[in-house]
Amino acid sequence: MAVILPVKGVLPTFGNNCFIAPNATMVGDVIMGDDCSIWFNAVLRGDVNSIRMGNKVNVQDGAVIHCTYEKTKAIIGNNVSIGHNAIVHGCVIADDVLIGMGAIVMDNVQVGSNCIIAAGAVVLENTIIPAGTIFAGVPAKKVKEIGQDKISGEINRIANNYLMYSGWFKEDATNNPEP
Repeated sequence: MAVILPVKGVLPTFGNNCFIAPNATMVGDVIMGDDCSIWFNAVLRGDVNSIRMGNKVNVQDGAVIHCTYEKTKAIIGNNVSIGHNAIVHGCVIADDVLIGMGAIVMDNVQVGSNCIIAAGAVVLENTIIPAGTIFAGVPAKKVKEIGQDKISGEINRIANNYLMYSGWFKEDATNNPEP
């Protein structure tokens, strides 16, 4: 069963139609919208500051979302995919964004809408990522403008797939309830 704990009396809250994997961890001041999914071994720590997530956000296996005490919050828009083992720390991510596997997005970063942060990228503190761009590398730099093909073929496709995947687990739980 997922670890869902209060911190200072504040318990995470969930929108409608959310999937939380049995070994995910969510603590404290975490509020998520509808159609979200938190996958295996993902950790969302709203202990030192708040985490706010829009609708249709997927936090994939092993990803971590955290903040900095009394300084930075994590604010994540709608239709966002946070890839396997990514770290999202005290930053703002707009709508329609893909954070690649193993990427690190540090404090006070602002990611505009329709962006891709490539797998393994390290986005340094205070970086502002303009809407409609792809950032990659260590430290992350703009690689190019994003085309409509990447918005529909990557950002939207992955977010929609994770909504579908989470349905498989809900379906199995309904068809095969635990004794």
